[in-house]
Amino acid sequence: MTPAPPTVTLLGVTSIDPPLALTDELRARLSRVSTATLTSQLQRRGIRSTFLSGLRPVGEGQRMVGLAHTLRYVPLREDLVAALNQGQNAQRRAIEALGSDEVLVIEARGEPDAGTIGDIFVRRAMHLGAAGVVTDGALRDTPAIRALGLPVYHQSSHAATLGRLHMPLDHQVPVACAGVTVMPGDVIVGDGEGAVVVPVALAEEVSLDALRQELEEEWAFERVAAGESTIGVFPVGDDRRAEFDEWLAARDGG
Repeated sequence: MTPAPPTVTLLGVTSIDPPLALTDELRARLSRVSTATLTSQLQRRGIRSTFLSGLRPVGEGQRMVGLAHTLRYVPLREDLVAALNQGQNAQRRAIEALGSDEVLVIEARGEPDAGTIGDIFVRRAMHLGAAGVVTDGALRDTPAIRALGLPVYHQSSHAATLGRLHMPLDHQVPVACAGVTVMPGDVIVGDGEGAVVVPVALAEEVSLDALRQELEEEWAFERVAAGESTIGVFPVGDDRRAEFDEWLAARDGG
């Protein structure tokens, strides 16, 4: 059954009810397709702002599929620090609340000049089963985080702690990360190019259509590599559809 879209109350509390079950089949499909293809499929559906701009993977060849667990940082205001740090601050609460298959998505306002998370917190996220970390700010301890092997996407690296510029405010609320609104429970997919947000209600159909699109593009690439024009090949023209279908049947052993 298709999950319901996010519900936002007047108090700003957001939840997805029921939450998406990230099945093995859905995870496998999303792990096979590129963020470019997913972004294209979302654009075809009128959703244009889904790719997290300016972020890069910390490791070569990393792939990530998970559900967003959001964390919001606001600009430092010294008179508020003590109040916000009473007990466990929002960063620590978010880390400890992470569940299996979740991606910690940090809103840091695109600030490159202070760390937003370091290796010890990333290691804790790994132990709790997190699928990855995304921040539109800086990483601290970048070499150590890279060595951990968890998929992580970031804007920059900086040795200073978050307290130089940031205050953790809240988690599991809507955030703006790298120019994209991210809701708790959104599907986050990452590859070597970057990360994209896939709305929960569209995850199943988008994953299926993305697989089909990549097969069409595989055929088109073969034709262009053989010297053909892109016209009628990319995208597949009606007059070449039968040829593509024959290629697909042979590829699948049919």
